Amino acid sequence: MQIALSDIRQYIPDVDFKSLGIPALVILIIAMLILPLPTFLLDILFTFNIMIGLIVIMIAIHTDKPLDFSSFPAVLLFATMLRLSLNVASTRIVLVNGHEGTDAAGKVIEAFGNFVISGNYLVGFIIFGILLIINFIVVTKGAGRVSEVIARFTLDAMPGKQMAIDADLNSGVIDQEEAKTRRAEISQESDFFGSMDGASKFVRGDAVAGLLILIINIIGGLLIGMGQYDMSFSEAGEIYVLLTIGDGLVAQIPSLVLSLATAIVVTRVTTSESMTEQTTSQLANPTALFVAAGILLLLGIIPGMPSLVFITLALICGGIGFLVSRTRAETNIEESAAAQVEKERKPSDEQEIKWEDVSQTDLVSLEIGYGLIPMVNSETGSQLLTRVKGVRKKLSTELGFLVQPVRIRDNLDLDPNAYHLLVNGVIRGRGDSYVGKELAINPGHITTPMDGIATKEPAFGLDAYWIDPSQRDYAKTLGYTVVDAPTAIATHLNNLLYTAAPELLGHDEVQQLLDKTAERSPKLIENLLPSKLSLAAITRILQNLLRDGVPIRDMRTILAVLNEESGKIQDPDELTALVRPKLGRMIVQSLVEMSQEMSVMTLDPQLEQMLHNAVQQSHQTKTLTIDPELAEALFRSMREEAHKIEDQGNPAILVVSPAVRPWLANLARPRIPDLTVLSYTEIPEDQAVKVVATVSAQIEQAV
Repeated sequence: MQIALSDIRQYIPDVDFKSLGIPALVILIIAMLILPLPTFLLDILFTFNIMIGLIVIMIAIHTDKPLDFSSFPAVLLFATMLRLSLNVASTRIVLVNGHEGTDAAGKVIEAFGNFVISGNYLVGFIIFGILLIINFIVVTKGAGRVSEVIARFTLDAMPGKQMAIDADLNSGVIDQEEAKTRRAEISQESDFFGSMDGASKFVRGDAVAGLLILIINIIGGLLIGMGQYDMSFSEAGEIYVLLTIGDGLVAQIPSLVLSLATAIVVTRVTTSESMTEQTTSQLANPTALFVAAGILLLLGIIPGMPSLVFITLALICGGIGFLVSRTRAETNIEESAAAQVEKERKPSDEQEIKWEDVSQTDLVSLEIGYGLIPMVNSETGSQLLTRVKGVRKKLSTELGFLVQPVRIRDNLDLDPNAYHLLVNGVIRGRGDSYVGKELAINPGHITTPMDGIATKEPAFGLDAYWIDPSQRDYAKTLGYTVVDAPTAIATHLNNLLYTAAPELLGHDEVQQLLDKTAERSPKLIENLLPSKLSLAAITRILQNLLRDGVPIRDMRTILAVLNEESGKIQDPDELTALVRPKLGRMIVQSLVEMSQEMSVMTLDPQLEQMLHNAVQQSHQTKTLTIDPELAEALFRSMREEAHKIEDQGNPAILVVSPAVRPWLANLARPRIPDLTVLSYTEIPEDQAVKVVATVSAQIEQAV
């Protein structure tokens, strides 16, 4: 029976061999701790250990930023464990086979031992001790301290960095994607330096372990050599001390290299240059080189000094300084020439205009005078950015779509304490504010003036005073409502954005709403777009709802009505009128509390019939045409009745027939902003209604 190779491969699972590297290393470490190794394999592993140390320190030197080598703590852990497991494996061989001679533990250990000791065991101990002192006390201790300080400072600086990102996001300097990237980088930086703080303890412990292993190997070797193999003290010392010193050096040199790599990583200042480029550019200072050359030259001419050495180094240092200064001069000349060429370009080149030169207006922006700049500095504890972000979050929740960021910029053309609120580049609100002062707002019934700067509350036009914070308690006892300056600006912004909500909702925002709704109700969107309604028509309908003060949170209900009615009707205004009754309960609950009786006013029946006739006659022109005197009398009566109801603490609500409501609402909106016009069909059946006023007008002419 023959089986093709392709038939066998289909039963072999695909394996990512790169992912097997770390598990294989862990198994190797465990094997070295348990199993005896042949000497040739020990030589290979010791050489491999030295190679790892060299690779790591080269990467550390040529890395631009510490985070570019974010795997360093884990690499340090595995390198340390590999070295310690090699120490265990070599100790086993030294103690078991050491009596056979100085090559019993492999050629690498023997070579390092002979090279360092050179027949003098005391010299070997001293050199090994110096290496331990350099590693343990100088490099490792310093790197550990730096890691600890950086980790603590990084964690302490995280809230400030997060606030800076939020400030840039709120002011429009960065977008959501860049803010997310920056937050991830801050989190990764905190994790990295926290890990480095712990990883430096591995290196410190490794140095201590090297010293203890040295002592154990020498004492154990002497005892085994003299006790088990009847060797003299000098013979046992010659063999086991050489093997122990060689073993210690083979392990200690990679340990010192990794300790140095740790110090390099944690002492790096984050720039766009590697350590080599950074130190070369900063140390190549001609002045410093010339001064050093002069001092060396003076030392060289002092009698008794080795003049040749000092004068030679002085000449080398001066020569390097001369070359650096000449190179910098040539660079400056080239830069000046390039700047001159750029300056002498033809006027046609300078006047060339590109699309990048055309600035786009911001959707929402806040311009402030230079006196209000401290209010946007989060480092001084200013709350304006936080308040603006809170306004965006509140409006996005209430209206049902994401309000775009508010770009905050200074405008030197404004008065120092003035600010402008702009929508689509057009000033829609303005006011004054004062850093360090608070706004005491008169609700309308307080006659006692305050000692401060008289003004008008920018959002609602109430009388107010800018007062010192020390007057806050006194103002509250008089009945004033006291808010700080950022809150006053944020309240003004909130009122403006709520009014301008239809302008904030564009095609992109509507598409995002539809995509979000499609996640829960895919068929609803599939049946509606694009076969029944276009994106532009849906946008117009949602803008109509927002213009009437109706939130669009219930997109499922809105789209369900459009699915039912769009087959017969395509006009966005008529579809809006059909959607509103389905949202009636939401509309009413935004006006009165649940189970509360709703006080309303109605039109005089004769007047409402005249308006109904006018609507039918003007249906084709989309404009309600009525007699100007009748219109003036109508709105005057509506305004008077609305004020009476508001004085009683109730919202002003006018209930009319469905046909009249859209036209009357559009006409009344600019004249009576606080009036809500509802149709009979928009009031839920279980809502208690009380008619408290009837709007009438003197009718002298036919419509």
